[in-house]
Amino acid sequence: MNMQTRLPKSVQNVLWSYDIDEIDFDIHKKIIIAQVLNFGTKEATDWLFRTYKTEEIRKTAETIPIGQWDKKSLALWKIYLNIEPKSKQDRISNG
Repeated sequence: MNMQTRLPKSVQNVLWSYDIDEIDFDIHKKIIIAQVLNFGTKEATDWLFRTYKTEEIRKTAETIPIGQWDKKSLALWKIYLNIEPKSKQDRISNG
């Protein structure tokens, strides 16, 4: 499903390495959430919270490995979303 016409420019900007014509809100939810939380402007994060439920964003954010987070972004979202992302190894060890 082509979502380019519904993705604001601020969100398209954080998806620089992806083909915008191929982005689907459901299929690519984790990519969209990760990129916007890490690199998005206020406009992009406002759009994110209008598009997805806060609980959905929180649950998805917790699955993003620590190594994929920008340190400053992670510090903010850990507080705001009350998340504690784990390293990939921790997730494998804990099932």
